Amino acid sequence: MDKRPLNVGLIGGGKGAFIVHPHQKAIHFDGTRRVVAGALFPDPKIALEEAEKWPYPIQGYGSYDEMIAAQASLPEEKRLDYVLIVTPNHVHYDPAIKALKAGIPVFCEKPLTVNLKQATDLVKMVRKTGIPFGVAHTYLGHWTSRFSRFIVRSGLLGEVRWVDSYYIQGWLATRLEASGQKQASWRTDPKKSGAAGCIGDIGTHALMQLRYVTGLEVTELSAQLERFVPGRALDDHFTIYCRLNNGARALVRASQICSGHKNDLGIVVCGTKGTLRWRQEEPESITISLLGQPDRIYWRGCVTANDGFLKDLPADLMAEPTIPPGHPEAFHDAFARLHRCFEADIRKWKATGKVTIDGSKYANIDDGWMGIAFIETCVKSAAKNGAWTKMPKKI
Repeated sequence: MDKRPLNVGLIGGGKGAFIVHPHQKAIHFDGTRRVVAGALFPDPKIALEEAEKWPYPIQGYGSYDEMIAAQASLPEEKRLDYVLIVTPNHVHYDPAIKALKAGIPVFCEKPLTVNLKQATDLVKMVRKTGIPFGVAHTYLGHWTSRFSRFIVRSGLLGEVRWVDSYYIQGWLATRLEASGQKQASWRTDPKKSGAAGCIGDIGTHALMQLRYVTGLEVTELSAQLERFVPGRALDDHFTIYCRLNNGARALVRASQICSGHKNDLGIVVCGTKGTLRWRQEEPESITISLLGQPDRIYWRGCVTANDGFLKDLPADLMAEPTIPPGHPEAFHDAFARLHRCFEADIRKWKATGKVTIDGSKYANIDDGWMGIAFIETCVKSAAKNGAWTKMPKKI
């Protein structure tokens, strides 16, 4: 198998964009991937200027169309092995579909698109071509998220009855977008963000955490989308009551107006035998509460099987590279784990012509579609004052 570092091209990321920087650090994390090119801004002149200012040398392009088209004339070892899309939501679909048509794998920020039609088009294209496609749900990259998934899905908590999955922030407690602040401006603009604000920006993370850890799906929901800040065009707070496909219930909730909260993502899973708790701001451990027993706290790096609760642990989970316990892994490590796993799938695809991306290591195209289906169903329910509304069937 070819061991040269994979070449990555950035779509978006210029002029003070935030999310590109943890991504590009994660890309370089292992020495087996590198950013070599970028179309960093919609204006071609600024895009080239931003490439010149990049912290290390990259090939700048005036547009992603130009960058994608250029690949055909390059020698194999110089071509992009995947593109990373870190643009506002309304510029996810077009570069993604064009990259796929050019045979280039795609790693895309969430939410996948701004509507279900676009998301469906991408699903069909990925299924037709078999080209690797990942969605950047960061928090799946925490080792403890994967450990939580093993515990819940292996039945150690019994049958799941109730899930509370949440993401609480406070940075939009005032009308920050009125100041021209870049991150606030596009996230609160329906033309760039889509039909929902808070729910698309961070609510999809809460939904993804629920689905990833439990393996359950939302079948029907009752949604309240709210705007607390006067003059804001999109929701900044929401509460969604859900029915799950095993008969359990769940609360998916998020807010960006709760002062003092930073990136408070967490999940509580209550089963017939016990409860699991995990928080992103304390990502090194999970807490297990069993009936009639003291709480068990499991720390990353200090987990062993057959301790009276845990049974045989999956070899691939225990083999995942981590740093020694007591040296905290965090946000950048989670990003790196996602890119590392995406790299492995790309290399397998290049070597064999096919790969199965099942969503166990990072969110796949179907997970992205479910996020958009969830957003649109919530908007419909909220418009009917929280009426119970069924989720669309998977395609």
